[in-house]
Amino acid sequence: MDEYNCFVDWDKMDVTVQSQDVKELTCTEFQELKQLARQGYWAKNHSLRAKVYHKLISNIPCRTVTPDANVYRDIVVKIVGKRNSSSLPLPEFVDNSLVPTYCLNAEGIGAVRKIILCIANQFPDISFCPALPSVIALLLHYSKDEAECFEQVCRILACNDPSKRLIDQTFLAFESSCMTFGDLVNKYCQAAHKLMVAVSEDVLEVYSDWQRWLFGELPMVYIARVFDVFLVEGYKVLYRVALALLKFFHKVRAGQPMESDSIQQDIRAFVRDIAKSVSPERLLEKAFAIRLFSRKEIQLLQMANEKALQQKGITVKQKRQNVHLAVHAENFKSEIVSVKEMRDIWSWIPERFALCQPLLLFTTLEHGCSLSRFYSHSEGHEPTLLLIKTTAKEVCGAYLSTDWSERRRGGNKLSFFGTGECFVFRLQPEVERYEWVIIKHPELATTGSEPENHAPPASSTLSSGSVPSDPSDRLSPFLSARHFNLPSKTASMFMAGSSECIIIGGGDGQALYLDADLNHGRTSHCNTFNNQPLCSESFQISVLEVWGFRD
Repeated sequence: MDEYNCFVDWDKMDVTVQSQDVKELTCTEFQELKQLARQGYWAKNHSLRAKVYHKLISNIPCRTVTPDANVYRDIVVKIVGKRNSSSLPLPEFVDNSLVPTYCLNAEGIGAVRKIILCIANQFPDISFCPALPSVIALLLHYSKDEAECFEQVCRILACNDPSKRLIDQTFLAFESSCMTFGDLVNKYCQAAHKLMVAVSEDVLEVYSDWQRWLFGELPMVYIARVFDVFLVEGYKVLYRVALALLKFFHKVRAGQPMESDSIQQDIRAFVRDIAKSVSPERLLEKAFAIRLFSRKEIQLLQMANEKALQQKGITVKQKRQNVHLAVHAENFKSEIVSVKEMRDIWSWIPERFALCQPLLLFTTLEHGCSLSRFYSHSEGHEPTLLLIKTTAKEVCGAYLSTDWSERRRGGNKLSFFGTGECFVFRLQPEVERYEWVIIKHPELATTGSEPENHAPPASSTLSSGSVPSDPSDRLSPFLSARHFNLPSKTASMFMAGSSECIIIGGGDGQALYLDADLNHGRTSHCNTFNNQPLCSESFQISVLEVWGFRD
């Protein structure tokens, strides 16, 4: 342990968890390495973990010219000079209030700042990297000297493998990752998301803390276990662990009053004190139990979020907060929902569209009860939001990911289209969101042909037409086939329209049917999940509205 202890304050470390057993790591196969990382094979041997980190980081593909230890030795004196390293000013791209010490001694704490300044000198393109101090502080535990730590961090930053994402280095990448995390929470942590919506004005502001939970608030022994797996499996691990943290927060704090005026502060405090309720092993177990999208799918979602931010001109950190609160009371008027209800709906939609403002495209009060006019006003807009108020005062609706013009691709035959981002919901008498069934319950998806009749049973909307036999050969229908120019076989079956009717369905067995006159509708409901029906089995429409998304 002597070789790697020059920056560690062992009085602050829990040495009882450290093992002196001599271990070696001989495997090179990815699957075996992944399993060992998840099991914590090198977690209790300080020297072995240092050697494993060195090996894994040395294998990261980097740019041809990547600063190494010799560069650090050449520049550190020029950059730091005779200044006290513990009080060195940090560059703007890191958060000065988040420089974790991780049981480092005084020399180690000063070394973090020195290495950050030298990295800023060698990587002028970095504009936003709040995770950097945590990564440096952690790697100092497993480095022989400052120069070696500098070289390892540089290799992580200089990774040039387009399929391997490691640390966000721009505000655009960071913000889009926050939006992607918000999308994942919306899919996988619905109970926690519902709490965030209830107690926070801007849920994305809460989710923008997700990297801080990991690289700042999480105790040393926990982030080290996360980093073990991160170096093997990549960025997706960070999403998994952050989702697990949110799930545990909701479980532990469910029904309890908030400890502060801010849900952000409560989550941070929970993560800091996580040892009181969750062990590192339990945290990772929970993280890897989440049936998450594939790495490719998350990458595509991240690209879509980055594109949305670029189109809105949000590429650098802005002083104005709550830029994602798009539903403004003074500009919004609906005969069906209130501003508060519309904001609740906005919290359910994909983050890249939550940047937009609602735009009323069609209402039966103004445009009449004509299906052809419904299509003419809705076509050319993607996505759209359908709202329905019945004569019995029930309110329901659907988020529809795909342009209604897609219905023409089936000719005169009724064919389904849409993506797994679609969902149906109910607002009155009680709020309920029905997730698309193939995403939430993929085991219910079966291969089948597209229905040709006009009123298929709800269960027929559970199939995904033309699904290849090997699911690993395709992307999840969660993503839009049209948006990413993917084969049409990856599209799903959620919405359908003809001159005679509209069919929307699939969410937890719910299906909604609207007749051509837009005066009558009906629902079908399979009892697989014992959910309450969307609305009455047969109903009369009082008002129907279609909303688009305006930049």
